[in-house]
Amino acid sequence: MNGKASAAGTEVGRAGGARRRTAVPRLAIEFDPVSDRVPWWMPIAAVLAALAVCAAFIAANGLDPLAVYRKMLTGAFGTRFGLTETLVKTIPLLLCGVGVAIAYRISFWNIGAEGQFLAGAMAATAVTIYWPDLPAAASLPLMTLAGIAAGGVWGLMTAVPRAYFRVSELISSLMLNYVAMLLLDYFVFGPWRDPGGLNFPGSPMFTASQSLPAFGGTRLHFGLVFAIAAVLLYAFLFRCTRWGYELRLIGSNPEAARNAGIRLNRHLLLVMLASGGLAGLAGMAEVSGVAHRLMYGISPGYGYTAIIVAWIARLHPLGLVVSAFLFGGLIVGGYSVQTIGLPSSTSEMLQGAVLFFVIAGAALGRVRIRRAG
Repeated sequence: MNGKASAAGTEVGRAGGARRRTAVPRLAIEFDPVSDRVPWWMPIAAVLAALAVCAAFIAANGLDPLAVYRKMLTGAFGTRFGLTETLVKTIPLLLCGVGVAIAYRISFWNIGAEGQFLAGAMAATAVTIYWPDLPAAASLPLMTLAGIAAGGVWGLMTAVPRAYFRVSELISSLMLNYVAMLLLDYFVFGPWRDPGGLNFPGSPMFTASQSLPAFGGTRLHFGLVFAIAAVLLYAFLFRCTRWGYELRLIGSNPEAARNAGIRLNRHLLLVMLASGGLAGLAGMAEVSGVAHRLMYGISPGYGYTAIIVAWIARLHPLGLVVSAFLFGGLIVGGYSVQTIGLPSSTSEMLQGAVLFFVIAGAALGRVRIRRAG
């Protein structure tokens, strides 16, 4: 009897233990490397987190973070001059951002917008060097075509090795940036240096026929029309054309696209031709509309900032406009804080922090927690 009672008690104990074990749900954490289901509020949260982290560094320098951010906001958007300067910075960021977004649509990681920007700037300047007497009706269109072509060719120098030799575009596009920078140094310190420039590393100043027209006596120039047209064309192609549908299919499932008869290599080459061409157009607009010459340091990193612009916008056309405008204001605001004792590189610190938190947010968005079993 005692044995039977003991056995019954053991069974009851096991059943109770089983009930206790099943009462606590088991959770499994999974990482989906191809998912892009990032919440809409994640970029906003990334910007706020970047502002909070950078505020700590500003406070460590003995300054009030709110006062610094207020100064940046006023300097970028609070005056007519600041607003037009913000739009001037928006032009190259938007053109390069659209170019980067086109490549990212097919999961091609173009890190080379900076080099493509410089290639376009150098090609446009070459027109002014070798054909200095052309009228504006011929000079500006030729400079525009040269900038687009040079940027497109620079993009193809990344696409061809990837398409036919499986060379990583991350490495090749990044290395080509340094090639373009060194080529720029060669020209502005060497054969294209202005003889009357007091040893300044830059080409001769452009003439009026080689400069893009400006609006209302400000530095805001016709490149803004280029940028708006690029965004509208980007939105139309990806939403309303067969080519855009094929590119979206390649980006979401390249194997299905290949099985559907889509020629992946041809689309890759065309995409990088367009991506690099837009960055090259940005370079042409910068030398012709802002600097009016090719010079050392013509780009403060527009091509790299464009990567952040595209990530923040999540490749959406309207998002690209808003993101480029905000980052243009961030650059201009960085110049404003120099009057209160902070370097202009404060804006670069903010840009880096934003990129860090955007990437971290995208990674967290791919984490899935589910009930196991």
